[in-house]
Amino acid sequence: MHEVEVKGILSAQNGMNIYRGCTHGCIYCDSRSKCYQMNHDFEDIEVKVNAPKLLEEALRRKRKKCMIGTGSMTDPYIHLEEKLENTRKCIELIYTYGFGLAILTKSARIVRDLDLLKKINEKTKCVVQMTLTTYDENLCKIIEPNVSTTKERFEVLKVMRDNGIPTVVWLSPILPFINDTEENIRGILDYCIEAKVHGIICFGMGLTLREGNREYFYKKLDEHFPGMKSRYIESYKYAYEIPSPNNDRLMSIFRTICKAHGIMYDIKECFDYLHKFEEKNQYEQLMLSGLE
Repeated sequence: MHEVEVKGILSAQNGMNIYRGCTHGCIYCDSRSKCYQMNHDFEDIEVKVNAPKLLEEALRRKRKKCMIGTGSMTDPYIHLEEKLENTRKCIELIYTYGFGLAILTKSARIVRDLDLLKKINEKTKCVVQMTLTTYDENLCKIIEPNVSTTKERFEVLKVMRDNGIPTVVWLSPILPFINDTEENIRGILDYCIEAKVHGIICFGMGLTLREGNREYFYKKLDEHFPGMKSRYIESYKYAYEIPSPNNDRLMSIFRTICKAHGIMYDIKECFDYLHKFEEKNQYEQLMLSGLE
């Protein structure tokens, strides 16, 4: 790790990345792409030491409350968070200043901050987002080696369900010829149904590859799936979008199951939900806090 002081923390869309780089080791990670101009080794985490201070200044200046998002580029619960607790410090500020939170992770470490997530959700809205890609636990340990397994993430979703915190699942990416099977999709959706997730974001069955993450992905294919790199190059050349040949059938299954169980799946609707700030009235706060 290395520390830096940055000039700003919130994007125009009120998103933030507390760290840059990741140690989860997911073989498909788009954040490795060169277009993001990360001028250090991906596993050498850049720690924005003044992130909490900058966030507090930004929240103080805001005239209108809104949802604050984090986790889109770098998981807020990487291994260093256990020691540094910068994510927790930022969540505390979001609660203190009365803002909402939309947080995305693959890590069960988020349960550590359940107390704060509940407080935010009682006051405004807290949405916990979890990425699920692979129902098979053994496969999960290959393509997402250093992070909570799918089963462990499912347990987190159930914890959020039991505490009244809404959840949204990212069903992405689905790797052609590896996990683009009906069994995999149905297994993940069964988890979502049991956990009573509010919505599922799925852009289609496939993934994206560009300079930086493509090379790393192909290197890992050679390590774990001999011959698969050649199959990808033969099928897709050097395209950015890598759709599964099973896309239409799997998307049909996905939509049918979501409709049947009342799970939001329209992408625009999901993003509108994540960005919509909702302040609960006093009665709702009492009900959520168990004081009624």
